[in-house]
Amino acid sequence: MPGETVDRVAGRACALRGDDIDTDRIIPARFLRCVSFDGLGEHAFADDRSQAKGDHPLDDERFAGAAILVVGHNFGCGSSREHAPQALLRRGFRAFVGGSFAEIFAGNCTALGLPCATLDDEARSALLDSVELDPAQEVVLDLEACTVRSRAGTAPLTIARGPRQQLLAGTWDATSVLLEASSAIETTARSLPYVSGFER
Repeated sequence: MPGETVDRVAGRACALRGDDIDTDRIIPARFLRCVSFDGLGEHAFADDRSQAKGDHPLDDERFAGAAILVVGHNFGCGSSREHAPQALLRRGFRAFVGGSFAEIFAGNCTALGLPCATLDDEARSALLDSVELDPAQEVVLDLEACTVRSRAGTAPLTIARGPRQQLLAGTWDATSVLLEASSAIETTARSLPYVSGFER
């Protein structure tokens, strides 16, 4: 069976303004020595939050429990560390809406079932303003219709075809895909002389 399908993400949103936010800022390097990803969520944007002295969106009670993070351009640039989306996932975010995303970051997000969708600047600006004005509102990211709905209205969003198909079909979960194909994999392995030859 495929993994869980992701066709819709609904919930409150958090507005995080600024472009070129890199993975070093999302999760500082000193937190990468963990054996597992558990607990990374509390360290998301640790340095930015420390410098902001409580005046950071992730420390704003109005955005507590938000499921959708609204960001700027080139979000997730820098290193390819998968700890960045892992930290945001463990912080509670289930989807990202922005101007653009670094390709590796977006790929790492897709592998976790987290959509990275883009809006044009006018619609994104309206969404950011709306979320800041009314953080309690529900924002709905619809991957089937390719829209995002909020108090600012309904706007068309863009998500790469491949990741969108993976999310809608549930094939973003590589482990589930491999388990589903286990019989075919074993059959193919037995037909390969450099594999089956060792079994004789």
